[in-house]
Amino acid sequence: GKIGLTISPQNPDVLYAAIELDHRKGGVYRSSDRGTTWEKRSDAVSGATGPHYYQELYACPHNFDRLYLVDVRMQISDDGGKNFRRMKEHHKHSDNHSVAFRADDPDYLLIGTDGGIYESFDLAENWRFIDNLPLTQFYKIAVDDAEPFYNVFGGTQDNSTEGGPSRTDKVQGIQNSDWRVVLNWDGHQPATEPGNPDIMYGQRQQGTLSRIDNITGEVVDIQPQAAAGEDYERYNWDAPILVSPHSPTQLFFASQRLWRSNDRGDSWTLLSGDLTRNENRLELPIMGKQQSWDNAWDLYAMSNYNTITSIAESPKQRDLIYIGTDDGLLQITADGGKNWAKTEVKSLGLPERAYINDIKADLHDANTAYMALDNHKEGDYKPYLLKSNDKGKTWKSITNGLPETLLLWRIVQDHVNPKLLFLGTEFGIYFSVNGGDKWTKMNGGLPNISFRDLAIQKRENDLVAGSFGRSIYILDDYTALREVSETQLQAEATLFPTRKAWWYIPRSHLGFDGKRGNQGASHYVADNPDFGAIFTYYVGADWKTKKQMRTEKEKELAKAGKDIAFAGWETLNAERTESAAKIWLTVNDSDGNVVRRLAGETSKGFHRTAWDLRHPDFDAIELGDSDEPESGMLAIPGTYTVTLSKQVGGTITELSKPQSFEVVPLRKGALEGSTPAVAAEFWKDYQQTVLTASALGSAWEDATERVQAMHRAMSYVNGDIAGMMEKLYDLHSRLDALDVALNGDKAKNAVGQKTPPTVGNRLFAVSRTITQATYGPTKTGKQTLEAVKAQLADARTKLSTIQTEIEGLAKQLQAAGAPWMEGDDLPRN
Repeated sequence: GKIGLTISPQNPDVLYAAIELDHRKGGVYRSSDRGTTWEKRSDAVSGATGPHYYQELYACPHNFDRLYLVDVRMQISDDGGKNFRRMKEHHKHSDNHSVAFRADDPDYLLIGTDGGIYESFDLAENWRFIDNLPLTQFYKIAVDDAEPFYNVFGGTQDNSTEGGPSRTDKVQGIQNSDWRVVLNWDGHQPATEPGNPDIMYGQRQQGTLSRIDNITGEVVDIQPQAAAGEDYERYNWDAPILVSPHSPTQLFFASQRLWRSNDRGDSWTLLSGDLTRNENRLELPIMGKQQSWDNAWDLYAMSNYNTITSIAESPKQRDLIYIGTDDGLLQITADGGKNWAKTEVKSLGLPERAYINDIKADLHDANTAYMALDNHKEGDYKPYLLKSNDKGKTWKSITNGLPETLLLWRIVQDHVNPKLLFLGTEFGIYFSVNGGDKWTKMNGGLPNISFRDLAIQKRENDLVAGSFGRSIYILDDYTALREVSETQLQAEATLFPTRKAWWYIPRSHLGFDGKRGNQGASHYVADNPDFGAIFTYYVGADWKTKKQMRTEKEKELAKAGKDIAFAGWETLNAERTESAAKIWLTVNDSDGNVVRRLAGETSKGFHRTAWDLRHPDFDAIELGDSDEPESGMLAIPGTYTVTLSKQVGGTITELSKPQSFEVVPLRKGALEGSTPAVAAEFWKDYQQTVLTASALGSAWEDATERVQAMHRAMSYVNGDIAGMMEKLYDLHSRLDALDVALNGDKAKNAVGQKTPPTVGNRLFAVSRTITQATYGPTKTGKQTLEAVKAQLADARTKLSTIQTEIEGLAKQLQAAGAPWMEGDDLPRN
């Protein structure tokens, strides 16, 4: 009885309907009188998976009686539904679901498919894929332990099983090209082998399980098969797979029965009989009663029923296994499948046939387990989440803090703090710091959509979340949440531990800088985690200025209709001169030397600040320059500490004990260069030379401005100025000659004519040897830097002499009656 309906854009009296009939058949009907009467035009129907999945109908705004009937491959009619043809779809994903048109272009089509969005500018002759929208629907995800950056794998709705890096060492970040398809068809629950990132498991719909060799890319089907004479295996659309926590080569997989493999899926052993209700779904009531065979039954491309959906084995007790089904059964064995204890979830006060989305055995306690259930197929959207402390004999609800209507998909537990739990739901992610007694929703930029699966990468302490429609999100290093408590949240501030920081130069891929290189604004790039050491801290309350506190009080008085007293001149002046409170994160090396001071956010809540592993730059500071220093050269690998402090006025107070962390080289280069310590000495020497050059340039500008000011001062002198003017021109000439020595001949520079190497030329040459490498100084780099030093020494001597003569001439001008000039000693009266 499902109907797709559309109205003709050219004639609103004309309606079209695609109507589902019995047994997956259907027809297209047309009305010319606004639905009063109908004419059947054809038996054209949605194809491969039937009207239950494809039934939308669209009328073209440019051609009367042209219809688009969505399907695995789109059907098009040019005569109001009498005849249909297949749309040309070369190099385009199938499974069409939506169509949009442009009013100003009859040749334009925009099609929404299971593979994303495509557009055509020539009426379906060719298609352009929109590749910068992260729209993938992930059912389940898994992470490996590859070094240095782990990979994320995900089974997707009709977009295969995909895998890619959690981060890269590229300047640009993570691109589409960094990801790959590892298995075709629809993708479902993947798994990885601990300690061996070369092996993973991928799954197509309904339990078509494969082992994938990540070195060769070869795929071997390892799906357990029914023995001779047995009925077919009923695999869920998203069948569960589990790598045993006791053996990396042991697998569990489930249909209506539980299977175990001890050889990565080469062979399988049955651990159970049918653990479901084992029913004929066509005999079950629909809408309150059994239905006739002649109704619109269509089970193609739908999940089987009476299947196992969840598997968990206790990491603390081998062979203690929990099984959940899609028909409301919980099965538990403590002896590897020899004996099973069945619990109907309705005995736990739950809906009779609640779908068990997830079961997890506690990572720390063999007695504890968790279970998330879902009953939305019966119109029930309540969250069902239970916890057992006696190996599944009794269960209690742990939904405090969750909304009254919220589907629950996945629960995972921290491997260090047993009370820290994460929950994937239909609307975002929640976490609990007290074992599920209370849940708090996570923000931090997460979309408020379905997160079907969560995984924890234990080495990096990352929470990886697979969403159903907005791809994958990663919370890098969630370790701060292990220390969150009511007591901690009442503290003035807390600095949390910092994980090790990788030391390397981000490599060029699309270029040496810029997020998208020259690929255009539409090139999709996902951000890498911030480079360097990431500091996480919490501020217990907003620090307010005197003015903020006064105005808040005055707002309360105004709201109450009371008088607002004059604050007083002293108060207003104190407000005017007060600086806002600041947060400082101070990085020290192992010898206690300050390496970098970083300003942090001061508002209440959790914050993160990244140190890019660099010293501040060493350019000369000019008067009036109040900007924070930019980054300079890399600090060397080693042990560092970071301390959290606050500054109120001129007083700095430490808010935390130092947190220690390591800066570690990512990898060795092809050639053995200098040690980091030797390289750092050269970088320091280079930076000091840059400082000298910038200081010399600033001093030259000051001297030049003084000489220019003296020209004006000459006009105030009443006596003979011939000698002073001659001296002034001599100084001006020598300053110009010095500028040529430092920066090159201006006349030649104006037309691009080469000049002898300047200080800037040579420093730039040195910088090119060190700014994109940790290799250390080359011989040429050392020689060039020495040449710069010689140039600077000569220029400094000449400028010092000029400065002395300028001061002498300035005194001579003052004595001759010239007014005071900036740079002179202050007058005494």
